[in-house]
Amino acid sequence: MKSTHCLRGIATYFVFVSSLLPSLGAAAGADTTTSTATNTNVLSSVDAAIIREMGLPECLDTALKSNHRRPASRFAVAMAEAQHRQALSAYWPQVTAKVAFQRMDEPPNFLFPASAMVIPAQTVSVPGGAAVVTIPANAFAPGFPPANIQMPVNYPDQTISTPNQVFPVPEQNVELMDVNTALGTVNATWLLWDGGMRRGLREQAQGAIDVAKEESRRTDLEITDSVRRMYYGAILARQLHQLGRDTLDRMGATLSLTETMYKEGAGKVTKADYLDNRIMVETLRSAVAQLAQNEQMAQAALAFTMGLSWNASVKPIDAEVPYQPTQQGLDGLVNSTYQFSPDWGKLEAGLRALEGALRTARSGHYPKLALTGELHGWWNERDTGLGSQDNRYGWTVGVGMEIPLFDGFLTRGRVEEARARLSKVKEEKFLLKEGLGLQVRDLFLKLRANEASHQATLDAMTSAVENRDLNTRAYQNELVDTEKVIRAQLMEALMTVQHLKVRYDHFAIQSQLEVVVGNEVVRQLTAVPEKK
Repeated sequence: MKSTHCLRGIATYFVFVSSLLPSLGAAAGADTTTSTATNTNVLSSVDAAIIREMGLPECLDTALKSNHRRPASRFAVAMAEAQHRQALSAYWPQVTAKVAFQRMDEPPNFLFPASAMVIPAQTVSVPGGAAVVTIPANAFAPGFPPANIQMPVNYPDQTISTPNQVFPVPEQNVELMDVNTALGTVNATWLLWDGGMRRGLREQAQGAIDVAKEESRRTDLEITDSVRRMYYGAILARQLHQLGRDTLDRMGATLSLTETMYKEGAGKVTKADYLDNRIMVETLRSAVAQLAQNEQMAQAALAFTMGLSWNASVKPIDAEVPYQPTQQGLDGLVNSTYQFSPDWGKLEAGLRALEGALRTARSGHYPKLALTGELHGWWNERDTGLGSQDNRYGWTVGVGMEIPLFDGFLTRGRVEEARARLSKVKEEKFLLKEGLGLQVRDLFLKLRANEASHQATLDAMTSAVENRDLNTRAYQNELVDTEKVIRAQLMEALMTVQHLKVRYDHFAIQSQLEVVVGNEVVRQLTAVPEKK
């Protein structure tokens, strides 16, 4: 009975370790639907799966090209760069042209009302005098006078009087222009001084670009980490499946030997031993079937993480999970984190953006100076009234200044808000610094503990293999009981599973540590450049 419970525990442990593999990639940054979607695809369409054998570099290259999270992060960078160009546009003159045609229901007019012109009575005195008058020839009749005659004329003093008079002026309706008018204007505005507003906007936009780039780099880190975990997780699933089949083969051989010894032996092996052994073999056979399904699920999950089709599966070409003890110390890892971590880079970029926001808010206290200009022209069929040649074309040039006098303390409030937000993020910088250091330290300690467990489980696995071999040979000579040889076989499987799991956990912790530190993606992208 003890052996039966032990076998069930081993089988359960096999299945549990293998079932964790898809969720490891999701925890590392893959989509949360990986495990569910992959499990459904494998169970429903195993026969339709497209299996491809790929190495880790090829898997990473495919993931960086096909994973949909990466283009999304790249579009975020493109948006930030476009916003930066919008901020830089304020340094250039803003020139706009407008062309319009309008038709009025009636021509505009100017109505002069009816009026009266009053001329008062006047008296004009003309003093007397003499004047020389020239009578031209033939003035009175042909030949008379025969030639021009100049003769003096005297006139007396005269007084001319006119009475008071009133002249009425009727109402006049003057049309200013025709009903159809075409308009064209070109306006230019050049901001000469803004009190630091444009510089602040530029710093905010540049900070947003840096934040988007750090977020994109973090996405690449998470994709790389997810693919690596899922890749070696598929290898672990295959190793567990192979271990289960090997254990089943050995248990099957032991069952055959037990049956022979029970039927033909000296009676030391009983029928109860044979039945217990058979129950264990059949239970293990069920566990191996579950391990086979888990291997297929892990391969499909790897393909899903890489961004391949739903019916694709990727079979790793590597044979085992690599094991390389960490050489770098804790202080070096923490210092590298402050240099390469995308979270730290995002915080630094955010501080620069907030400093630009503070500068923009402060610009509200200063005047703004701008140079303006306009060219205008309009065309109308009427050339009188407003349609004269002088009014149709023209230009204006001016300098304008906007001076803030009082805005109800609005600018002051904006400056205080921007300063408080900047101070808040500066305080959070200390928290992030300590938090990153603590996170790296936690992963580093886990890594050290795992390395110690690696050696211990390796020694235990080696001893379990020797113990199983010794008990198997002794059992063939009827020197040990059936329960003992079965326990030895199960213990070998258990120690092997534990060692493989520790080996995978060591790699997973290393991969997670490289994501936190932030320098793994540089190495991966350098080693596996994208194909064009």
